[in-house]
Amino acid sequence: MDDLMTRLGGIDCDVHIPVPTMARLSPFLPEVWQEIAVARGIYGFAETSLPQAAPIQARPDWRDAAGLPSPSIETLTRAVLDERGMAAAICHCLYPVQKLYDPHLAAAFATATNEFLAREVLDSDSRLRGSVLISPYDIPAAVAEIRRRAADSRFVQIIMLASAELPYGNPYYDRLWAAATEAGMPVALHIGNSGRYPPTASGWASYRLEDEVDQSLAFQGQLASLVSHGVFDRFPDLTIVLIGSGVTWLPAFAWRFSKFWHGTRVEVPWLKDSPIEIISRHVRLTTQPFDGPAQSIATADVLAHLDATEMLLYASAYPRWHFDGTDAFPQGFDEELKRRVSIDNPRATYGRIS
Repeated sequence: MDDLMTRLGGIDCDVHIPVPTMARLSPFLPEVWQEIAVARGIYGFAETSLPQAAPIQARPDWRDAAGLPSPSIETLTRAVLDERGMAAAICHCLYPVQKLYDPHLAAAFATATNEFLAREVLDSDSRLRGSVLISPYDIPAAVAEIRRRAADSRFVQIIMLASAELPYGNPYYDRLWAAATEAGMPVALHIGNSGRYPPTASGWASYRLEDEVDQSLAFQGQLASLVSHGVFDRFPDLTIVLIGSGVTWLPAFAWRFSKFWHGTRVEVPWLKDSPIEIISRHVRLTTQPFDGPAQSIATADVLAHLDATEMLLYASAYPRWHFDGTDAFPQGFDEELKRRVSIDNPRATYGRIS
């Protein structure tokens, strides 16, 4: 199987690049923003909901001498590409631009992060590809950044957080979807939120357990918004990739969505097809973290309901560790499905990967 992936072009669709320190990012900021960062006392950002030292943040053998997720490209390529026989990996650096209230600062940091990714990561190995980080709070700046990075064929998708101040079906984002389809890039929604609002309709969770379970609700809300507002009707070439959302919730959600559409479709006359059909055509999910049952037979049933042969994309989520050992695939994936998930589906999704 590994030889097959290498020969035909297996692709890892979710590889994390640790957020750079301010010292590493600063050279990629214009001088005025370097001065502003010093004046404001900005010395870098840390993800408080997922501290770097937390076990889930990295497998023990993917950490550096300080116990943090390793920034080494050599470690990344060995773990993601060489040891698993993959031909390419799509990287992203989730600098927390959606947490910044200054839209101009957020746009500047997004541009600097993309330049850092290009120079410090993509230049290091020809097998690596990149994700364009944008801030949705300044649409003209986001569109300009997408067009700028589209000139570099190594950037193959756009990435944002799964939660935002406005649901993504809102017409406010239409220029963003237009720029994405113009560039031939899918838009990835990564698990996470800006911290400005509770991640659930019931308020703030108390425990990490709740937070982990509740995260899929954001993806459900965004899919309901995108489909209901007719985004895929206006932008028929748009593909949305859900990263880190889990997998098993989608069939039940799509069934429920389609059931209520039959009774309320007068509100959304632009939807000519059922939500489940639209989602199957336009939405893809990464395999990590796979939240299916441990039994292979039960997993196979879930995959059949999901139409995994078309919708799933292989992902290691490097260097994240979801306590699932070192296997590349969950139980229940036969050899044909492994091939489709790791080779056929990613290549159909990411047309910019040659």
